[in-house]
Amino acid sequence: MSNELLEKVISTSTIGTSPSGGGLLAPAQSTRFIDYMWDATTLGSQVRKVRMTANEQELDRMAVGERVVRLATEAVDDALAVKVAFAKVSLTTQKLRLDWELSSESLEDNLEGAAFEDHVARLLSAQAANDIEDLAINGDVDLTDDALYKSFDGWRKRLYAGANIVDANGATLDRGVFHRALKAMPRKYMARRGNLKWFTSAGLMTDYVYSAQFVEEQGALKPADVNTGEVVPGAAGWSPTAPYGIRAQEVPLFPEYDASGTAGEQTGSDVWLVDPNNLIWGVKREIQVYRQFVPRKDTIEYTMFTRVGASIENPNAAVLVKNVAYRTD
Repeated sequence: MSNELLEKVISTSTIGTSPSGGGLLAPAQSTRFIDYMWDATTLGSQVRKVRMTANEQELDRMAVGERVVRLATEAVDDALAVKVAFAKVSLTTQKLRLDWELSSESLEDNLEGAAFEDHVARLLSAQAANDIEDLAINGDVDLTDDALYKSFDGWRKRLYAGANIVDANGATLDRGVFHRALKAMPRKYMARRGNLKWFTSAGLMTDYVYSAQFVEEQGALKPADVNTGEVVPGAAGWSPTAPYGIRAQEVPLFPEYDASGTAGEQTGSDVWLVDPNNLIWGVKREIQVYRQFVPRKDTIEYTMFTRVGASIENPNAAVLVKNVAYRTD
Protein backbone atom coordinates (compact mmCIF):
# COMPACT_ATOMS: atom_id res chain seq x y z
CA MET A 1 0.00 0.00 0.00
CA SER A 2 1.36 3.41 -0.91
CA ASN A 3 2.00 6.11 1.67
CA GLU A 4 -0.61 8.28 -0.01
CA LEU A 5 -3.31 5.66 0.44
CA LEU A 6 -2.36 5.01 4.05
CA GLU A 7 -2.36 8.72 4.79
CA LYS A 8 -5.98 8.72 3.68
CA VAL A 9 -6.66 5.91 6.11
CA ILE A 10 -4.76 7.31 9.08
CA SER A 11 -4.66 11.07 8.99
CA THR A 12 -5.49 13.75 11.48
CA SER A 13 -8.27 14.99 9.23
CA THR A 14 -10.12 11.66 9.45
CA ILE A 15 -9.19 10.66 12.99
CA GLY A 16 -10.24 13.76 14.82
CA THR A 17 -13.35 14.92 13.01
CA SER A 18 -15.86 14.34 15.80
CA PRO A 19 -16.36 16.81 18.65
CA SER A 20 -14.82 14.32 21.08
CA GLY A 21 -11.66 14.08 18.98
CA GLY A 22 -12.10 10.57 17.64
CA GLY A 23 -14.43 7.90 16.39
CA LEU A 24 -14.91 5.06 13.93
CA LEU A 25 -13.11 5.03 10.62
CA ALA A 26 -15.45 5.12 7.64
CA PRO A 27 -16.17 1.63 6.22
CA ALA A 28 -13.95 2.19 3.16
CA GLN A 29 -11.13 3.51 5.33
CA SER A 30 -11.52 0.58 7.72
CA THR A 31 -11.27 -1.85 4.80
CA ARG A 32 -8.07 -0.21 3.53
CA PHE A 33 -6.62 -0.19 7.03
CA ILE A 34 -7.28 -3.94 7.45
CA ASP A 35 -5.79 -4.62 4.01
CA TYR A 36 -2.67 -2.73 5.03
CA MET A 37 -2.34 -4.69 8.27
CA TRP A 38 -2.52 -7.97 6.35
CA ASP A 39 -0.17 -6.83 3.58
CA ALA A 40 2.43 -5.70 6.13
CA THR A 41 2.81 -9.25 7.47
CA THR A 42 4.54 -12.36 6.12
CA LEU A 43 2.19 -15.20 6.97
CA GLY A 44 -0.90 -13.07 7.54
CA SER A 45 -0.81 -11.83 3.94
CA GLN A 46 -1.32 -15.40 2.64
CA VAL A 47 -3.85 -16.96 5.01
CA ARG A 48 -7.62 -16.96 4.64
CA LYS A 49 -9.03 -13.60 5.73
CA VAL A 50 -12.47 -13.18 7.21
CA ARG A 51 -13.85 -9.68 7.68
CA MET A 52 -16.19 -10.01 10.60
CA THR A 53 -19.13 -7.81 11.44
CA ALA A 54 -19.68 -9.49 14.82
CA ASN A 55 -17.32 -10.47 17.62
CA GLU A 56 -18.11 -14.16 17.14
CA GLN A 57 -18.81 -15.96 13.91
CA GLU A 58 -19.27 -19.55 12.77
CA LEU A 59 -17.88 -20.54 9.39
CA ASP A 60 -19.38 -23.40 7.43
CA ARG A 61 -17.08 -26.30 6.65
CA MET A 62 -18.00 -29.15 4.31
CA ALA A 63 -16.03 -32.39 4.17
CA VAL A 64 -16.60 -35.75 2.55
CA GLY A 65 -13.68 -37.82 3.76
CA GLU A 66 -14.79 -41.11 2.14
CA ARG A 67 -14.89 -42.48 -1.38
CA VAL A 68 -17.95 -41.25 -3.24
CA VAL A 69 -17.66 -43.05 -6.60
CA ARG A 70 -19.02 -46.61 -6.84
CA LEU A 71 -19.41 -49.26 -9.50
CA ALA A 72 -22.68 -48.84 -11.34
CA THR A 73 -24.76 -51.88 -12.32
CA GLU A 74 -27.01 -51.50 -15.32
CA ALA A 75 -30.69 -50.98 -14.45
CA VAL A 76 -30.02 -51.36 -10.71
CA ASP A 77 -30.68 -48.71 -8.08
CA ASP A 78 -28.75 -49.55 -4.90
CA ALA A 79 -30.33 -46.56 -3.10
CA LEU A 80 -27.01 -45.55 -1.54
CA ALA A 81 -26.62 -41.80 -1.38
CA VAL A 82 -23.36 -40.06 -0.57
CA LYS A 83 -23.37 -38.48 2.86
CA VAL A 84 -21.67 -35.12 3.11
CA ALA A 85 -20.52 -34.03 6.55
CA PHE A 86 -21.17 -30.44 7.55
CA ALA A 87 -19.37 -28.79 10.43
CA LYS A 88 -18.83 -25.37 11.93
CA VAL A 89 -15.55 -23.59 12.52
CA SER A 90 -15.83 -21.14 15.38
CA LEU A 91 -14.00 -17.83 15.12
CA THR A 92 -13.98 -15.56 18.16
CA THR A 93 -12.23 -12.20 18.33
CA GLN A 94 -10.60 -10.42 21.24
CA LYS A 95 -10.31 -6.68 21.66
CA LEU A 96 -6.78 -5.29 21.27
CA ARG A 97 -5.50 -1.78 21.87
CA LEU A 98 -2.64 0.36 20.59
CA ASP A 99 -1.75 3.61 22.38
CA TRP A 100 0.76 6.28 21.46
CA GLU A 101 1.30 9.94 22.11
CA LEU A 102 3.21 12.86 20.63
CA SER A 103 4.30 15.95 22.51
CA SER A 104 3.66 19.38 21.09
CA GLU A 105 7.42 19.96 20.96
CA SER A 106 7.99 16.90 18.76
CA LEU A 107 5.34 18.11 16.33
CA GLU A 108 6.76 21.64 16.28
CA ASP A 109 10.49 20.82 16.08
CA ASN A 110 10.64 17.91 13.62
CA LEU A 111 11.87 18.34 10.05
CA GLU A 112 8.77 16.80 8.43
CA GLY A 113 6.38 19.40 9.70
CA ALA A 114 2.72 18.45 9.59
CA ALA A 115 3.56 15.14 7.85
CA PHE A 116 5.36 13.89 10.98
CA GLU A 117 2.10 12.93 12.70
CA ASP A 118 1.08 10.73 9.76
CA HIS A 119 4.59 9.26 9.55
CA VAL A 120 4.45 8.10 13.15
CA ALA A 121 0.96 6.68 12.62
CA ARG A 122 2.19 4.65 9.65
CA LEU A 123 5.15 3.26 11.60
CA LEU A 124 2.98 2.28 14.56
CA SER A 125 0.29 0.68 12.41
CA ALA A 126 2.99 -1.44 10.73
CA GLN A 127 4.28 -2.52 14.14
CA ALA A 128 0.73 -3.26 15.24
CA ALA A 129 0.37 -5.55 12.22
CA ASN A 130 3.51 -7.45 13.26
CA ASP A 131 2.31 -7.74 16.84
CA ILE A 132 -1.07 -9.07 15.74
CA GLU A 133 0.57 -11.62 13.41
CA ASP A 134 2.78 -12.68 16.32
CA LEU A 135 -0.36 -13.25 18.38
CA ALA A 136 -2.08 -15.14 15.56
CA ILE A 137 0.92 -17.50 15.34
CA ASN A 138 1.97 -17.86 18.98
CA GLY A 139 -1.13 -17.04 21.04
CA ASP A 140 -1.71 -19.35 24.01
CA VAL A 141 -4.30 -18.61 26.67
CA ASP A 142 -2.44 -20.89 29.10
CA LEU A 143 0.69 -18.73 29.11
CA THR A 144 1.20 -16.67 32.24
CA ASP A 145 4.17 -14.46 31.31
CA ASP A 146 2.82 -12.54 28.32
CA ALA A 147 -0.47 -10.68 28.47
CA LEU A 148 -0.81 -10.32 24.69
CA TYR A 149 -0.30 -14.03 24.03
CA LYS A 150 -3.09 -14.82 26.48
CA SER A 151 -5.65 -13.12 24.22
CA PHE A 152 -6.49 -16.31 22.30
CA ASP A 153 -4.96 -19.56 21.05
CA GLY A 154 -2.99 -19.02 17.84
CA TRP A 155 -2.38 -21.28 14.86
CA ARG A 156 0.62 -23.01 16.43
CA LYS A 157 -1.24 -24.19 19.51
CA ARG A 158 -4.19 -25.28 17.39
CA LEU A 159 -1.86 -27.27 15.14
CA TYR A 160 -0.29 -28.95 18.18
CA ALA A 161 -3.79 -29.96 19.27
CA GLY A 162 -5.08 -31.35 15.98
CA ALA A 163 -2.42 -31.60 13.26
CA ASN A 164 -0.17 -34.51 12.38
CA ILE A 165 2.88 -34.06 14.62
CA VAL A 166 6.41 -35.16 13.72
CA ASP A 167 9.19 -34.91 16.32
CA ALA A 168 12.59 -34.16 14.76
CA ASN A 169 14.27 -34.83 18.14
CA GLY A 170 16.91 -32.15 17.68
CA ALA A 171 17.78 -32.90 14.05
CA THR A 172 18.82 -30.02 11.83
CA LEU A 173 16.75 -29.07 8.80
CA ASP A 174 17.54 -31.31 5.83
CA ARG A 175 15.75 -33.37 3.20
CA GLY A 176 15.04 -36.02 5.81
CA VAL A 177 12.91 -33.61 7.87
CA PHE A 178 10.88 -32.57 4.82
CA HIS A 179 10.53 -36.22 3.82
CA ARG A 180 9.15 -37.25 7.22
CA ALA A 181 6.66 -34.38 7.13
CA LEU A 182 5.37 -35.37 3.71
CA LYS A 183 4.98 -38.98 4.83
CA ALA A 184 2.95 -37.80 7.82
CA MET A 185 0.42 -35.91 5.69
CA PRO A 186 -2.74 -38.03 5.20
CA ARG A 187 -2.94 -39.23 1.61
CA LYS A 188 -6.34 -37.68 0.91
CA TYR A 189 -4.89 -34.18 1.43
CA MET A 190 -1.98 -34.76 -0.96
CA ALA A 191 -4.31 -34.58 -3.96
CA ARG A 192 -4.06 -30.78 -3.70
CA ARG A 193 -0.31 -30.76 -3.24
CA GLY A 194 0.00 -27.58 -5.28
CA ASN A 195 -1.76 -25.61 -2.52
CA LEU A 196 0.61 -26.73 0.23
CA LYS A 197 3.53 -24.67 1.54
CA TRP A 198 6.36 -25.14 3.97
CA PHE A 199 6.68 -22.47 6.67
CA THR A 200 9.61 -22.28 9.06
CA SER A 201 11.68 -19.82 11.06
CA ALA A 202 14.27 -17.49 9.59
CA GLY A 203 17.04 -19.38 11.41
CA LEU A 204 16.05 -22.77 10.03
CA MET A 205 15.65 -21.40 6.52
CA THR A 206 19.13 -19.88 6.72
CA ASP A 207 20.54 -23.20 7.96
CA TYR A 208 19.00 -25.08 5.05
CA VAL A 209 20.33 -22.59 2.50
CA TYR A 210 23.77 -22.93 4.12
CA SER A 211 23.67 -26.72 3.88
CA ALA A 212 25.33 -28.72 1.13
CA GLN A 213 21.95 -30.22 0.25
CA PHE A 214 20.60 -26.85 -0.81
CA VAL A 215 23.67 -26.10 -2.94
CA GLU A 216 23.31 -29.52 -4.54
CA GLU A 217 19.62 -28.98 -5.30
CA GLN A 218 19.53 -25.30 -6.21
CA GLY A 219 22.96 -24.62 -7.63
CA ALA A 220 22.71 -20.89 -6.93
CA LEU A 221 21.00 -18.71 -4.37
CA LYS A 222 17.93 -17.08 -5.93
CA PRO A 223 15.44 -15.86 -3.33
CA ALA A 224 12.10 -15.50 -5.08
CA ASP A 225 8.82 -13.80 -4.32
CA VAL A 226 6.25 -16.49 -3.50
CA ASN A 227 3.61 -14.97 -5.78
CA THR A 228 5.51 -13.60 -8.77
CA GLY A 229 8.74 -15.59 -8.75
CA GLU A 230 10.75 -12.37 -8.99
CA VAL A 231 14.05 -12.17 -7.14
CA VAL A 232 13.60 -10.15 -3.96
CA PRO A 233 16.81 -10.42 -1.89
CA GLY A 234 16.58 -9.35 1.72
CA ALA A 235 12.80 -9.21 1.96
CA ALA A 236 11.03 -10.60 5.00
CA GLY A 237 9.33 -13.86 4.13
CA TRP A 238 12.32 -15.10 2.12
CA SER A 239 11.44 -18.06 -0.11
CA PRO A 240 14.55 -19.46 -1.82
CA THR A 241 13.71 -23.15 -2.20
CA ALA A 242 10.97 -25.69 -2.86
CA PRO A 243 11.77 -29.07 -1.24
CA TYR A 244 9.88 -31.88 -3.02
CA GLY A 245 8.30 -29.29 -5.28
CA ILE A 246 6.58 -27.42 -2.43
CA ARG A 247 7.59 -23.79 -1.87
CA ALA A 248 9.30 -23.11 1.47
CA GLN A 249 9.11 -19.70 3.13
CA GLU A 250 10.55 -18.19 6.26
CA VAL A 251 8.28 -16.59 8.84
CA PRO A 252 10.36 -14.30 11.07
CA LEU A 253 7.84 -14.48 13.94
CA PHE A 254 8.00 -18.27 14.32
CA PRO A 255 8.98 -19.09 17.92
CA GLU A 256 12.45 -20.20 19.01
CA TYR A 257 12.81 -22.69 21.84
CA ASP A 258 15.05 -25.46 23.15
CA ALA A 259 14.66 -28.23 20.58
CA SER A 260 17.02 -30.80 22.10
CA GLY A 261 14.96 -32.03 25.05
CA THR A 262 17.73 -30.82 27.38
CA ALA A 263 17.23 -27.24 28.51
CA GLY A 264 19.53 -24.67 26.99
CA GLU A 265 21.50 -26.94 24.65
CA GLN A 266 20.04 -26.51 21.16
CA THR A 267 17.84 -23.67 20.00
CA GLY A 268 15.37 -24.58 17.29
CA SER A 269 11.91 -24.02 15.86
CA ASP A 270 9.06 -25.61 13.87
CA VAL A 271 8.41 -26.58 10.28
CA TRP A 272 4.79 -26.45 9.10
CA LEU A 273 3.34 -28.14 6.03
CA VAL A 274 -0.04 -26.55 5.42
CA ASP A 275 -2.31 -24.94 2.86
CA PRO A 276 -2.29 -21.24 3.88
CA ASN A 277 -6.04 -21.08 3.21
CA ASN A 278 -6.49 -23.60 6.02
CA LEU A 279 -5.33 -20.90 8.46
CA ILE A 280 -8.03 -18.36 9.26
CA TRP A 281 -7.45 -14.80 10.44
CA GLY A 282 -10.53 -12.83 11.41
CA VAL A 283 -10.67 -9.07 11.86
CA LYS A 284 -13.76 -7.21 12.92
CA ARG A 285 -14.53 -4.62 10.27
CA GLU A 286 -14.94 -1.63 12.57
CA ILE A 287 -11.63 -0.15 13.76
CA GLN A 288 -11.81 2.61 16.32
CA VAL A 289 -9.11 5.27 16.29
CA TYR A 290 -9.29 8.12 18.81
CA ARG A 291 -7.19 11.29 18.92
CA GLN A 292 -7.25 13.65 21.88
CA PHE A 293 -5.19 16.63 22.98
CA VAL A 294 -4.34 16.56 26.71
CA PRO A 295 -3.57 20.12 27.88
CA ARG A 296 -2.07 19.08 31.23
CA LYS A 297 0.61 17.02 29.46
CA ASP A 298 0.77 19.17 26.32
CA THR A 299 0.54 16.00 24.23
CA ILE A 300 -1.71 14.42 21.65
CA GLU A 301 -2.79 10.93 22.66
CA TYR A 302 -3.93 8.30 20.19
CA THR A 303 -5.78 5.06 20.92
CA MET A 304 -6.67 2.40 18.37
CA PHE A 305 -9.02 -0.51 19.09
CA THR A 306 -9.62 -3.54 16.92
CA ARG A 307 -10.85 -7.09 17.36
CA VAL A 308 -8.98 -10.05 15.87
CA GLY A 309 -9.13 -13.83 16.12
CA ALA A 310 -7.46 -16.93 14.64
CA SER A 311 -8.66 -20.42 13.83
CA ILE A 312 -7.91 -23.43 11.59
CA GLU A 313 -10.49 -24.95 9.29
CA ASN A 314 -9.07 -28.50 9.31
CA PRO A 315 -6.03 -29.17 11.55
CA ASN A 316 -5.78 -32.77 10.29
CA ALA A 317 -4.86 -31.41 6.84
CA ALA A 318 -1.57 -30.05 8.20
CA VAL A 319 1.74 -31.35 9.54
CA LEU A 320 3.81 -29.71 12.26
CA VAL A 321 7.43 -30.79 12.73
CA LYS A 322 8.68 -29.81 16.16
CA ASN A 323 12.13 -29.75 17.74
CA VAL A 324 14.05 -28.93 14.57
CA ALA A 325 17.38 -27.63 15.85
CA TYR A 326 19.58 -24.85 14.53
CA ARG A 327 23.05 -25.71 13.24
CA THR A 328 25.86 -25.09 15.68
CA ASP A 329 28.63 -24.50 13.11
